[in-house]
Amino acid sequence: MEEIAPLIDHTALGSDVDIKKVEQVCAEARRYGFKSVFVQPCRVELAVEHVRGSGIHVGTVAGFPFGANNTETKAAEAALAVAQGADELDMVINVGWIKDGRWEAVEADIGQVVKACRQSGAGRQISVKVIIETCLLTDDEKRRAAMAVKEAGADFVKTSTGYMGPGANVNDVVLLRAVVGPDFGVKASGGIRTLEQVKALIKAGASRIGTSAGVQIMNENL
Repeated sequence: MEEIAPLIDHTALGSDVDIKKVEQVCAEARRYGFKSVFVQPCRVELAVEHVRGSGIHVGTVAGFPFGANNTETKAAEAALAVAQGADELDMVINVGWIKDGRWEAVEADIGQVVKACRQSGAGRQISVKVIIETCLLTDDEKRRAAMAVKEAGADFVKTSTGYMGPGANVNDVVLLRAVVGPDFGVKASGGIRTLEQVKALIKAGASRIGTSAGVQIMNENL
């Protein structure tokens, strides 16, 4: 179980998340040794304060959950989040541009967010993940999206927001891992609620797991 906890991004991104929920997920991350807590952009500073000194990362989102914001908006969201202490930024790809076949624009959109994170981080190591929303894409689009993520300088390709339909599955993780190679990040997220799912996704090639059920998963073997 210990080897699973450091792969989990413990999330609280729902619209009804309040201060108590943020404090709760931060305490749970400390208790179980999760890699990070993922909170709404307006909660970044609160989460930073509650995990300070623990080594736990604070992550948030940009362009969430639809990915249709202007590039400038996504980049500004990212820069502010990093300036407020976020270590990780999960942005949503522009799925509409993928459907338009505007691959240069897709890559440029990602690249500007990556640039904003690097500049705002002032030398800190900031991890940028790109959610491609696999449930909305064909397999060919998934492959091309994963390559765009890699070429744009991000650190992870991520399966899903969990808001648009079915989330992570083994087949998609296998496909993404085959495209990006062994050394690039693949994050599985969306609908992950059991230890069995986590193990299967890691075996398929996931190097990070995003879930709001981290405690439930960790307690399954107790």
